[in-house]
Amino acid sequence: MGADRDHDRVVELMARNWWLVALRGALAVIFGILTLAWPGVTLVALILLWGIYALVDGISSIALGAAVRGHRWANVLIGVVGVLAGLVAIMLPGETAVVLLVIIAIWAIVAGVIQVAAALALRRTLKHAWFLVVTGALTLVLGIVLLLNPGAGALALVTTIAVFALIWGISLILLALRLRGLRYGTVDAV
Repeated sequence: MGADRDHDRVVELMARNWWLVALRGALAVIFGILTLAWPGVTLVALILLWGIYALVDGISSIALGAAVRGHRWANVLIGVVGVLAGLVAIMLPGETAVVLLVIIAIWAIVAGVIQVAAALALRRTLKHAWFLVVTGALTLVLGIVLLLNPGAGALALVTTIAVFALIWGISLILLALRLRGLRYGTVDAV
């Protein structure tokens, strides 16, 4: 009974802060579009662009975690990993594509696992929690694929990351719209 109330409270707080989820989605979509628009971007530009995205996404995720009680650990942990990965990428832009690949792969694997765990924790309370499962699974798959293919060319890496960012961003925006509907009572939580 208490767990159901806790889950309801988490959903309520997430619904109140739906715009932070939408911001994360919008940032991912913008990142994906910019990356696809400039496929010949230099490796240093890619590192800096991704580093800025990961840093801002991490800060947004930490802010969401601070605003949402209950399962805040997931957002805060994803945020901390994103901030650290972004800072490393920004401070060491001269590293090779393999280093960038490993940084992105580790971030994606950790973020994906945490996202899926958070989705499973909320599945009984939030209808269509599969949005969270999809974003987490996509993140995890991207990380594994990148880690298993460290020799992939820079253009393939750019395209893979861009497509992932677009799918991730759209999934987060859809989740944010669902949360906004919960906030304003236009959809049911269960």
